[in-house]
Amino acid sequence: MATKFWHPFADMRAVLRSELVIARGEGCYVWDDSGKRYLDAAASLWYCNIGHGRSEIATAVADQMRTLETYSTFGDLTSPPVNELTDRLSMIAPVPDSVSFLTSGGSDSVDTAVKLARRYHTAMGRSERTFVLSRSRAYHGMHTAGTSIAGISANNDGYGKLLTDTALVEWDSHDSLLDAIERIGAERIAAFICEPIIGAGGVLAPPPGYLDKVRGICRDTGILFIADEVITGFGRTGMWFASDRWNLQPDLVTCAKGITSGYLPLGAVIAAPHVAEPWFEGDAGLWRHGYTYTGHTTVAAAAIANLDIIQRENLLAEASRLEAQLAAGLGPLASHDLVSEVRCGVGALAAVQLAPEATADNPQLPDQMNAALRKHGVLSRILFGNAVQVSPPFVMTESQVTDLADALRASLDELVV
Repeated sequence: MATKFWHPFADMRAVLRSELVIARGEGCYVWDDSGKRYLDAAASLWYCNIGHGRSEIATAVADQMRTLETYSTFGDLTSPPVNELTDRLSMIAPVPDSVSFLTSGGSDSVDTAVKLARRYHTAMGRSERTFVLSRSRAYHGMHTAGTSIAGISANNDGYGKLLTDTALVEWDSHDSLLDAIERIGAERIAAFICEPIIGAGGVLAPPPGYLDKVRGICRDTGILFIADEVITGFGRTGMWFASDRWNLQPDLVTCAKGITSGYLPLGAVIAAPHVAEPWFEGDAGLWRHGYTYTGHTTVAAAAIANLDIIQRENLLAEASRLEAQLAAGLGPLASHDLVSEVRCGVGALAAVQLAPEATADNPQLPDQMNAALRKHGVLSRILFGNAVQVSPPFVMTESQVTDLADALRASLDELVV
């Protein structure tokens, strides 16, 4: 075997034939170990919001490690960077005065939120509320809870039943949510988890009015609304959170990725005050949950430096700029013979949907498209449903958007039979 690294979401037989080694990065570009440069169209895995190679974060991390690398936060322990970070998160959270439980990433955050939703209802004397509802085409990480509530069926194939009391509803229908509540009973449902914009499922923006309706349904039935903002959090939609864009005021927010722009692994569950109240002011007592690296001191320092950059460089506005520029640059691709749709118009997110009839005629087309993009100096990936992911760093320039559009068109042209 050529590699001893078992890659995630990979056909290892294919990887053994060809492994792409990314050696360095700067801004919107990365280079492989042979020196070839690629435009990073996906911000790695949705997360490198501020771009690659930021020495400011490296300095913050090194300085913190020289002072204190980290220390456990179990019980009454904490550190200055952890307190500063959670104070900062409270100031930008969709619901004022929220508190944050820190994790090591998005999958941790989803599992934490699912446990917290169930535990909250138990603390409130409603222990029968155990069901968690999620949406078709949704992705919520790959831990036990996230796998169990996956809206992409391939992601939970072969594991058997992991988490009980889960149900899927159609991603674009509030009536489907109402039907599930009527079938199960609102008194048995703990939470509804919802990506404001479905990411890995194909970059699917909510239908007009959908989020307002499902948020209202949850509020009226006492079901906690969990906004999964692992992808959309920290500026991807032009605001700190997509929940702000749609005024969702969620009970819980799961986040990760953009909180450090991927410079170090970190996630969080942001809990609205009324959810935290049984533990912070009531008699719920000890919540027996936590991770070894919850509140890692050096990771918190990286997150603070990342938030500083986002604020100082006004990168939320830059994400909004990209919303218009991606629509203008990529929109014309919709007329290509191999494309059925270009989805864009909500922040620094887009997807170029390969035509279903084209992929039916040539099942290898998605892999061929990925390879063609690399040939033309662009790194991205193919999402569920055979769409090309576009989620660049917020520092991508208008000329780089043009380069991306040109590479996409050249790649598509090469694949026309």
